[in-house]
Amino acid sequence: MTERRQQQLRDTSRAAGSHKRFKQQRRGRGGSPPGRTGEMDLHDKEVLRGDIWPVVIIGNGPSGICLSYLLSGYTPYLSPEASHPNPLLYSKLAEQPHLSLLEQDLEYLCEGLEGRSSNPVAVLFDSLLLPDSDFGFDHTSPLEWRYEPERAVPHLVLGKGPPGGAWHAMEGSMLTLSLANWMELPGLKLKDWMRDKRRNVRNDRATPAEIASYYQHYVSQMSLEQNFACGTVVTSVSRQPSCQEGSPPCWRVMGLQRREGEELGDGSTVSEEVPFSLLAHNVVLATGTHDIPARLGVEGESLPFVCHSFWDLEAAITRGELDQSSDPVLVVGAGLTAADAVLATHHLSTPVFHAFRRSITDPELIFNQLPKLLYPEYHKVYQMMTQQQHQPSHPQQDHTRDLHHHSTPSSSSSSVPRYPGYLSFPCHRVVEFSPDRKCVLESDAGEQTVVQVSKALVLIGAHPNLSFLDNNGCSLGLNPEEPISCRRNPIEVDPFTNRVIAADGPGMYAMGPLVGENFVRFLKGGALAIASDLTKRQKEEAERGEGELSIDRFMDRCVDRQVATQTEAELFLVDV
Repeated sequence: MTERRQQQLRDTSRAAGSHKRFKQQRRGRGGSPPGRTGEMDLHDKEVLRGDIWPVVIIGNGPSGICLSYLLSGYTPYLSPEASHPNPLLYSKLAEQPHLSLLEQDLEYLCEGLEGRSSNPVAVLFDSLLLPDSDFGFDHTSPLEWRYEPERAVPHLVLGKGPPGGAWHAMEGSMLTLSLANWMELPGLKLKDWMRDKRRNVRNDRATPAEIASYYQHYVSQMSLEQNFACGTVVTSVSRQPSCQEGSPPCWRVMGLQRREGEELGDGSTVSEEVPFSLLAHNVVLATGTHDIPARLGVEGESLPFVCHSFWDLEAAITRGELDQSSDPVLVVGAGLTAADAVLATHHLSTPVFHAFRRSITDPELIFNQLPKLLYPEYHKVYQMMTQQQHQPSHPQQDHTRDLHHHSTPSSSSSSVPRYPGYLSFPCHRVVEFSPDRKCVLESDAGEQTVVQVSKALVLIGAHPNLSFLDNNGCSLGLNPEEPISCRRNPIEVDPFTNRVIAADGPGMYAMGPLVGENFVRFLKGGALAIASDLTKRQKEEAERGEGELSIDRFMDRCVDRQVATQTEAELFLVDV
């Protein structure tokens, strides 16, 4: 035997020893999670060809993070010392206190509960995590969280950017969000985290950048990094026939992962996109709906002064393009992003026209669903919308001069306006934009009004990017003929399991904004529904002797194959 071959065998022995120590370390950590070394590189998982992942989650925002937490062995139980302001719910939970919430009958627990979400499990989980929070109370949650590694389900979380999803795109916003603990995820109090970051926590507020940082820190604090593969773009999700003898059909997830390449002389690096292909028994759609801004579809919408992003407004403010002498800014939409734009523009004393399709009294208007005490800024916008409305007058009247002179003869108030420089147009739609920066608005009654503007912001929501699904996933919506939309056409799911009703096969779930949940406080319910369904399915399969791999067996096979593949490659090189 040559000296070179002897050295190769010694290297192989060391690799096997490292593998054994790795397994011992994973099993010897007692009640704490397995150690993590950082976010996953899917290129390293090419050795897993043929293995089928139990769960792949597409989207690494708060929805995907919360589900990863529940699938990593963190399990909610009713605390022995617990109480709850809803005695009926508490008595139901107390009937089987030895069972975790994941094992309980969620439909039974949801009976009789009412809340601000139309999804019953979302209302249930919210009432357990934040009892009576809608009334401003800060009751202690009746749940206690136990780390039970034997319950962990191997899974991958795929996302374009760092953990936190679209929240990272909001960094730099000068506006604050109402907090009230509704943004936090189980196991890490947002207020406590914020106090560690800055001394003064005023009025329960946080910036979007802080929320994004909290979600990224959460993944690290809860030791979830190993489950996350960032820099990934999914390009295809399809049903795959049985690829292993005796195994059922599964899902194939394909895409690209951005990886840093060689370092250049100036210290920069060249990134490259590496393709990947994974098999999964279950796929969870958790992409959110902020990818593609919704458009009006009217003439002139592509003109340069018409924007579809709040950040375009911030950029214009930063460049000094808007001040009190500017022509009015037209804001189209009646959601929270449109309200943010109204507040930001009004703060500069720049006149604002605000047009939206709904009436002020429409119960579906988001401002009619928010507690006034917790969202005072949005309540202020609602007051502006209500108190200073456009009133029918002469056709095509020019309101620009009225706003600049802080008088509103065509508004509903004959006295000095409380909010100078603002005028709302309820029940109006945009007919067209023209190159001379004029916009034609039309009421439900057919009356048209022409307004001169400096900039128009069309903020009417966004559509998810589901291009990796056939026909952009339209067939999964409540109306298969329309694109998927959070408010108008969400993905249709079973309300207690979040299984996608119209999926090509079993094992597809959806959660978060894709199923109509815009608020973080409620999307956590989707994570509970999915984790509970997976737990019950896993138990049923185990009883039939068909259970999927446990996390230890699955990860051991991953490491075994990686070591074997590396050894074979090295021996091949030696032989050559």
